[in-house]
Amino acid sequence: MRSRIVMSMLAGVSLLASTLLGAAPARSAGVPAEFGTDWHDPVTAAPPVARPHSTSCRVTLAEAQFRDFTPYQGAYTPPQGCGDRWSKVVLRLDGKVKGRQYDRLGYLHVGGVEVLRTSTPEPSPDGIEWSLEKDVTRYSATFRSPQGVEMLIGNVVDDTYTGVIDVRATLTFYAGRPAATAPDRVLTLTDTSAGTTLTTPRNSERVVAEVYATGSGGGCEEFWYLAAPDPAPYSCKAAGGPYREVQVKVDGRLAGIAAPFPNVWTGGWSNPFLWYVIPAPRAFDARPVEYDLTPFAGILNDGRPHRVEVSVLGVPEGQTGWSTRVNVLVWQDAGRAHVTGGLTVHKASGLTNSSVYTPGSEHRVDTRAGRRLTVAGYVDTSHGRVTTTVRRTLATTSVHRWTDGETTDGLDATWTDDVSVTVDGRGPARTTHTHRTYTMDGTTTIGTDDRLRTVLTLGDRAAAVGTRDGRRTAWSRLDDTYTGDATYTLNVPRDQRHAVGTTRERYRLYGSDGCYDRSLTTVQGVLTGDDSRR
Repeated sequence: MRSRIVMSMLAGVSLLASTLLGAAPARSAGVPAEFGTDWHDPVTAAPPVARPHSTSCRVTLAEAQFRDFTPYQGAYTPPQGCGDRWSKVVLRLDGKVKGRQYDRLGYLHVGGVEVLRTSTPEPSPDGIEWSLEKDVTRYSATFRSPQGVEMLIGNVVDDTYTGVIDVRATLTFYAGRPAATAPDRVLTLTDTSAGTTLTTPRNSERVVAEVYATGSGGGCEEFWYLAAPDPAPYSCKAAGGPYREVQVKVDGRLAGIAAPFPNVWTGGWSNPFLWYVIPAPRAFDARPVEYDLTPFAGILNDGRPHRVEVSVLGVPEGQTGWSTRVNVLVWQDAGRAHVTGGLTVHKASGLTNSSVYTPGSEHRVDTRAGRRLTVAGYVDTSHGRVTTTVRRTLATTSVHRWTDGETTDGLDATWTDDVSVTVDGRGPARTTHTHRTYTMDGTTTIGTDDRLRTVLTLGDRAAAVGTRDGRRTAWSRLDDTYTGDATYTLNVPRDQRHAVGTTRERYRLYGSDGCYDRSLTTVQGVLTGDDSRR
């Protein structure tokens, strides 16, 4: 998918991978024979953020039009009339763009804290509008005082790419009892000559890092899951193949591992017609990966800066393309000025990574990789000794097939990230176990007539169980599945592409807090199905 297919990605037209949808459905009234100059505004099947029925206040964070790579700089002032403790805080982003433009990546920072990583949809000539919501209650500590605001959606506007990205970001605060899970502080890392450092309050009793890790920028790391080892004749190479692992180290010691989410932006896999209406999972809200660093709290609490490094294992030396912004959430012990503790267990398995190339008329790379990490530590708090044990297991399996010239390129990949956190002390032991699975299964082909077709399925799944003293107290299951099949003609003016495409998304979330089930279907950019089950 690289020499002809992925090179068109690098030119800015990018897409995803899925399974065959079968015969195209019969066109209903109002569905054109092919894509025109306008289509339905972008929409996802994900649920809206639940909002409490209480007094609310709204604050505008940013209003900007992005034409280049100049960040928006502004100021945030806490809301008046809703107090300084909130039951929920909701971020909303509204955007619009028209003309011709690529998918663009962006961020929103408040007081240096990243509250949103996002990407934009590609517009129709007639123009589109879109919006997203995100629960940002966990950043409440940052919102309680005036802060600087920085936002950037890097863009290029010229005679060819005419789309100016116009956005407005707001926060809505809901008065009420503060969420029990919200941290007391939200910290960022400090850049020094020796690297990035972190200084925590000396009474920290729980520490969680979140890393907004995205491969992007139009180079090979935007499509890291396709990387092939030598001597495979593929246009994106990496010595260890496609395995990537986002690591956090504290003072040089491995403290956390995670599988990066295989983001696909709205031009991904060389076929923007897959994403005009329904984006890939997480494309508009690229959520961070989390690491419970509480076993290291006793070490961090000495009042001195500690070196905290984030890196992506598997990236070829000297190659750029990853952004890894870090926030650190801290819960403090109100009854003690200094919480002491220690690290008691640190077991890291060696990396298992086999990426084997098999030559032939169809080139093939088979990859199996993974790692385990177990860390445990204790803190002596005002309410007694609390021991936290974190166990994490990562695994990747993938089969990548392509032909000479990469006119046919396919991937079938699964990533799993299994983490359990056990907290023992102050009552019965509590365990939260989360098993995440990400899947990508698709093929892009270019025919002799220059017709490019992509067929793909993407999956974002998670199963979580909470137990107390071995008995289940809460559970949830998420299954967000996208499927698409789109075809268009390469190397012709836009009005001669004769593009067709069918896309679907089904988002299911159910568990001890209730159920949600919504399905969307589009044909040639027309929303033909929107079904909800509760």
